Amino acid sequence: MIRRATGFVVAISMGFSPAHGEAAGWQHGLALMGAPKYEQGFPHFDYVNPDAPKGGIVRFGAQGTFDNFNLVVAGVKGELEVGISQLYDTLMTRSMDEVGTEYGLLAEAVRYPTDYSSATYRLHPDAQWHDGKPVTPEDVIFSLSSFKTYSPLYAFYYKNVAKAEKTGEREVTFSFNEAGNRELPQIVGQLPILPKHWWEGRGPDGQPRNIGETTLEPPLGSGPHRLKSFEAGRTASYERVPEYWGKGFNVNRGRHNFDEVRYEYFRDATVLLEAFKADRIDFRSENIARQWATAYDFPAFHDGRVVKEEFPLRAMGVMQALVFNLRQDRFRDERVRRAFNLAFDFEDINRTLFYSLYDRIDSFFFGTELAATGLPEGQELAILKSLGDKIPASVFTTPYRNPVNGTNQAVRANLRKAMQLLDEAGYELKAGRMVSRLTGEPLTAEYITADPSFERVILPYRQALERIGIGLTVRVLDPAQYQNRVRSFDFDITTHVWTQSLSPGNEQREYWGSEAADRPGSQNIAGIKDPAIDALIERIIFARDSEELAAATKALDRVLLHHNYVVPQWYSLVTRTARWNRFGRPVNLPRYGGSAFPTIWWHDAALAARVGASR
Repeated sequence: MIRRATGFVVAISMGFSPAHGEAAGWQHGLALMGAPKYEQGFPHFDYVNPDAPKGGIVRFGAQGTFDNFNLVVAGVKGELEVGISQLYDTLMTRSMDEVGTEYGLLAEAVRYPTDYSSATYRLHPDAQWHDGKPVTPEDVIFSLSSFKTYSPLYAFYYKNVAKAEKTGEREVTFSFNEAGNRELPQIVGQLPILPKHWWEGRGPDGQPRNIGETTLEPPLGSGPHRLKSFEAGRTASYERVPEYWGKGFNVNRGRHNFDEVRYEYFRDATVLLEAFKADRIDFRSENIARQWATAYDFPAFHDGRVVKEEFPLRAMGVMQALVFNLRQDRFRDERVRRAFNLAFDFEDINRTLFYSLYDRIDSFFFGTELAATGLPEGQELAILKSLGDKIPASVFTTPYRNPVNGTNQAVRANLRKAMQLLDEAGYELKAGRMVSRLTGEPLTAEYITADPSFERVILPYRQALERIGIGLTVRVLDPAQYQNRVRSFDFDITTHVWTQSLSPGNEQREYWGSEAADRPGSQNIAGIKDPAIDALIERIIFARDSEELAAATKALDRVLLHHNYVVPQWYSLVTRTARWNRFGRPVNLPRYGGSAFPTIWWHDAALAARVGASR
């Protein structure tokens, strides 16, 4: 699904099976497979404190700036304020203790035919915008149309939604251009719903608003918070809406407990960390190992006012990697790409730079049970065999493994292997430079990034590549220039992260599908065009049960790995956080929610009194 790159498969959760094409009855929730955990009319999610106190403030820091509050053109024009999405309710909202399960929010019920050719949502009669006007089917239709028109990401993701139309006073029906895609009825329920009447009205200056343009006018929402105040590019503050229409709903009990949520922006990561240490920020996730190991040695941590805590990541897989631009001839030979991997000394980097806090990624679904391991067997093997010679033969004989470096002997051995592969690919070493025998062109590449901290990793890697005659230049760009170059595929090598849910689906077309390879702004930044991979993606999307879904996903993972499209980097299966100790939380956090901060946490007056008032 498009919300942080996950996908959900829908299954009938009623106690009967209607005839082919008939609509199932109205349902209060949609589940991955089988029935939702929570029955109709459940009081609240098990993992919340339904009596959590309301009040207090929580402050976050963000790196960068912003010049836009329009969610529709996020990532297209301007930089979006990170907190703006909390203004909008969606038709459904997810459960954090189930895989791929959602329950009604703006919509009180949903139904769909057994061939999944459409889905009808019935809006809750009390759903309303912050100006008191009701949420209508027209708002839903307007939202889908706007996102598909102005957001390339949403346009591609929802390409199978042929139309949305009003089919009742409070009903909207989405019709799909293909049947059998069991994910579609649910992913349309995750679309942010926007107020048609507001966007088609006039702003304070008397000019018509334009949904296709950036804006700094505070937008109208329907969610638990609204924009209270902001200073463009520097800070934005959201206040809890006392008259929020859904505040008493079972899916909202124990959630959205803070009176104010504030975001402060910083251009420099070091200044952002210092702001936390100075008690200007309440909570941060730490993704730099050196800082996690050394930067929190200050009085507030030692006396308990600041808490460091790790939370397991169970709901998300990831591939972070050096990505080659396959649109360029020199990267189309997978032997060249494998040579780049052989030169990458993760073990030394992990020891010297990362305090041995990371694991080497060895799957496009790393950290989940969907990752391919060993050799294929059972249903996965059958799926792979059905593709014949369209996939690398090695998927049947050799488990994928990253090269292991870390010692002088291992480094020398892997560099010799790299040179052998380059020789087989038509390169030779001349005067210390690796050149093409055919053209005489040297093998060089430019690595681009917007994160200066990556220089400390890439510079040692550049030295390793130089030992086998490959020239690598490193360029750090400002965020806007970097995004423009990546979106237009104007790069040689960069670092990219793909996140995965436990229920992959339509987003795989966006990641690896041929149709996305040449579409500017797509997530297929590598430029993968492979009929076998396309076939495996479709097998995932149209999987008939959880076993087939897992088998097809592992098959896709295995084929992607054996093509050596990327040089996998590193990841941690925990999220590392630091916070000022002013907050309470439920005893048992949801299995698939990570820290779930601040969604189900609250301001703890007793703890805050010990820590002291925030500055």
